[in-house]
Amino acid sequence: MKSLVLTNQIRRASISIPSNIAEGAARNSTKEFIHFLYISLGSQQEIDTQLLIAKNLKYISEEKYAEIVLKIETVGKLLNGLIKYLKSK
Repeated sequence: MKSLVLTNQIRRASISIPSNIAEGAARNSTKEFIHFLYISLGSQQEIDTQLLIAKNLKYISEEKYAEIVLKIETVGKLLNGLIKYLKSK
């Protein structure tokens, strides 16, 4: 049952990332867009934490954890890069 709750939290946070990017892009200002990108970054960090918990509880293997963390870290780097770019404009 615990693993189902964690799975649902990871899914919700995963959906939140592109949803907040889309919502922010539709806003009227770069400042608002950046705000929503930070929310997406928060969801990315939430996933990172939830994956660590899943690994520590042995719901996922070390190998699968490492594989997924590389991907979610890439998402974080892309979000940070976009934030830096938009702030420099």
